[in-house]
Amino acid sequence: MTQNQETAKPSRGAEKDGGSGAKALLWKLGPGLITGAADDDPSGIATYSQVGAHFGYGMLWTMLFSFPLMAAIQEISARIGRVSGIGIAGNLRRHYPKPFLYGIVSLLLIANIFNIGADIGAMGAAAGLLIPGPPGLFVVLAGCISLLLQILIPYTSYVKYLKWLTIALFAYVVTALYLHEPRWEAIRATFLPALSLHGGYFTALIAILGTTISPYLFFWQASEEVEEVTLNAGETPLKKAPEQAAVHLQRIRFDTYLGMAFSNLIAFFIILTAAATLHAHGVQDIQTADQAALALEPMAGRFAFFLFALGIVGTGLLAVPVLAGSAAYGVSEAFQWTASLEKKPKHAKPFYVTIGIATLVGLLLNFLHLDPIKALFWSAVLNGIVAAPVMAFMMLLAQNARVMGQFTLPAYLRVAGWLATAVMVFASLGMISTIHR
Repeated sequence: MTQNQETAKPSRGAEKDGGSGAKALLWKLGPGLITGAADDDPSGIATYSQVGAHFGYGMLWTMLFSFPLMAAIQEISARIGRVSGIGIAGNLRRHYPKPFLYGIVSLLLIANIFNIGADIGAMGAAAGLLIPGPPGLFVVLAGCISLLLQILIPYTSYVKYLKWLTIALFAYVVTALYLHEPRWEAIRATFLPALSLHGGYFTALIAILGTTISPYLFFWQASEEVEEVTLNAGETPLKKAPEQAAVHLQRIRFDTYLGMAFSNLIAFFIILTAAATLHAHGVQDIQTADQAALALEPMAGRFAFFLFALGIVGTGLLAVPVLAGSAAYGVSEAFQWTASLEKKPKHAKPFYVTIGIATLVGLLLNFLHLDPIKALFWSAVLNGIVAAPVMAFMMLLAQNARVMGQFTLPAYLRVAGWLATAVMVFASLGMISTIHR
C-alpha cells in the first residue's frame, strides 16, 4: 500500500464518527484495549507470578522485548477484520484448503477450553480468599456469571463493561507502588538483562511468549473489528470504502498499541511484585495465581494481598468471555454460522451454543482434579502450537490483495509480523522439546 493510500482523507461520515483529536481517539478505544487487558488473564498472572518468584527481576526485560512483537501482530489482526470485513477463520475458509482451517480452529477451541478452565479455577480460588465459602461454589459461580454476561448483554452494552473491567488490572500497579517498587535493581534488569542458557530460564521465556502472544487474541480482535463494521451505520470494510481508511487505521494503531502497552505494563508490575516479595523472601514455588496472592499477605500486608486477589477476579471476568467468544467466532466462521455478540441467542444459536460448551467444559475441568501447574503448562503449549501457524497464515492473508485490496501491509508491519512469527515458531518448538523432559 502506498503512503497516499494509507493517508487518504476519510469520508464525511467517518470523520464525524472518528474525529481528529485525542479525545475522539480515546472515545473509540475498544478492541485493542480489551484484547490487551484480556491477555493478563488469571493464567497469565500465574505465569508472571511464577517467573517473578523464581527469577526475581531477571526477566523483566521480556516485557520490553515482547511489546513490539505482540503490538504488530495484533495490529495485523485488526487490519484483517476492518479491511476485509471478515474474521480470521472466515478468511482462511475463503482462501485456504478446509483441512488447514479445521485443524487450526480445532486447536484454538481446545487451547481456549483449557485456558478457560484454568481462569475459572483461579477466579474461584481468589474469590474464596476474599469471601468465606466452599471453593467449588465460587468456581461454579465464576463460570456461570461469565457465561450469562455474554448471553444476556448485547455487544454494544457489553463492550462498555469490558472497558471498565480493565481498571481491575491497575490493582497490580498499585500493589507494586505500595511496596515502593521499582527499585534501581529492577530498572537495570529491565534495560540490561542478564541472559542465561539454563534450561529453566529458557522454559520461562517460552512460557512468557506463549502467554503474551496468544492465538485467541488474534481471533478476538479481528472479529471485534468486524462487529464494529457491522454495527455502525455508514461503515463498510475498508477495501470497499478506502475513503474511510485514514480515521480507522489511525484508531486501530492507537487502540492496539495502547492496549498492548497496557498489557505489558501490567505484566511487568506482576513480575515486579512477585520478585520484590516472594523471591526476596525465598518463596520460589508458586503454581497458581491465588497461591501468589496468599503468599503476598505475610510479606506485603493485607492491602497488597486484597488488591492482588481482587485483580484475579476482575481480569477473569474480562478474559473468560474473550476466550469463549474468540473460540465461538472461529468455529462459527469456519462453518459459516451467524457470529455476533450483538444478536440475541435465538438469532445466532450455534454461536452461543459454542460459547456455552466452551465455558461449561472449561468449568468442568476444575472438578477432574487436574494438577493446576500441568493444566497451565498444557494451556501454554497449546497456545504456542496454535500461534505460530495462525500467525503465518495471517501474514499471508494480510499481504494478499484479494483479501486486503489496496490495503496490504506496509513494510514496517511485514517485517515486524514475520519476526514475531519466527519468534513464536522458535518458542513453540521449545515448548514441544520440554514435553519429554
